Amino acid sequence: MTTQFPDDFKCPISLEIMSDPVILSSGHTFDRSSIQRWLDSGNRTCPITKQPLPSHFSLIPNHALRSLISNFTLPSPNHPPNPNPNPDLPSSPPHLKLDSLIQLTRLSKRGGPLFRQRLMDSGAASAVLSCAAASPRLRESALALLLNLSLDDDSKVGLVAEGAISVLVDSLLCIDDCNCNSRAYAATVLTSLAMLDVNKGTIGAHPCAISVLVSLLSGGNERERREAATALFVLCSFDDNKKRAVECGAVGVLVELGGVGVERALGVLSLLGKCREGREEMGRNVGCVVGVLVGVLRGGKSARSVVYALSLLNSLCCGGGGERFGVEVMRHGGLEVCLGLVEDENDKISRNASALVQSLRSCRLRG
Repeated sequence: MTTQFPDDFKCPISLEIMSDPVILSSGHTFDRSSIQRWLDSGNRTCPITKQPLPSHFSLIPNHALRSLISNFTLPSPNHPPNPNPNPDLPSSPPHLKLDSLIQLTRLSKRGGPLFRQRLMDSGAASAVLSCAAASPRLRESALALLLNLSLDDDSKVGLVAEGAISVLVDSLLCIDDCNCNSRAYAATVLTSLAMLDVNKGTIGAHPCAISVLVSLLSGGNERERREAATALFVLCSFDDNKKRAVECGAVGVLVELGGVGVERALGVLSLLGKCREGREEMGRNVGCVVGVLVGVLRGGKSARSVVYALSLLNSLCCGGGGERFGVEVMRHGGLEVCLGLVEDENDKISRNASALVQSLRSCRLRG
């Protein structure tokens, strides 16, 4: 009987079962020999996406896929599936695992990109991710190491391929009895992974990633809320994630946080105001939204908060139904506040305030 192999086991170039799968910086996996021939022929684009490759990149071993192929192709009495696909995965007691994680975290800081790449090439990511899914104490140390490993672009791709997103989402969902930093670390690692454009859509497409970040915004401690807002800020630069965040109820939570001076919450709101779904959601409670934003303009704790508020008000007043927002801004005294900000010494504030003054005057004329 002929074995039917999943298509994901086949190299997109040779169409043969991969013996040494590696990940290109575009996020796609190829057999090492096939992609190396492609590169040796002078090609500097991804064979699938045709996107140019970075000037400096490496081929990242896809240990997870290699293990799956190995277990799929050798299921016989003489070759039973390997229950531990990573031979370096520690089977030692928890306290020794913890010591190893702490030491590797220190080394990954001091050793720089070369050391971190060697760790990734050794298959350490799989072991670290398994520790992150273990006890709270191990999870916090494992996530700290994952944060260091995620500093390099190639490792960002490799960690996602190893299944890091699901592990991070599970960590965000954990409410431990002890007072630890696991959820804040998990949100920070998601932010780091999302700095690579190819990962933004992958993270957003996870069924729980954005919703759990929104939940952390409302139910987390101060650090957790800050890290969740930062993760959403990076993720929502990808258009599809804006709609997902709105659907998960982010607007109401962000307005509340923006009202108490959380700068990054205002940044996320300014991004959501650039999509139709975000503007429509804000329009359902126009008085509250505008009241918070005008309040930020009057007494914003930072220049960046004021810039975010001005940018969002511009988006709201210029988009569909902008007259409603314009009327509400003027009712709250926003026009007078903006006229004062036009002369601000901060160029971004001055320019955004001038644009908003013009938008408000246009709204008044149309009204």
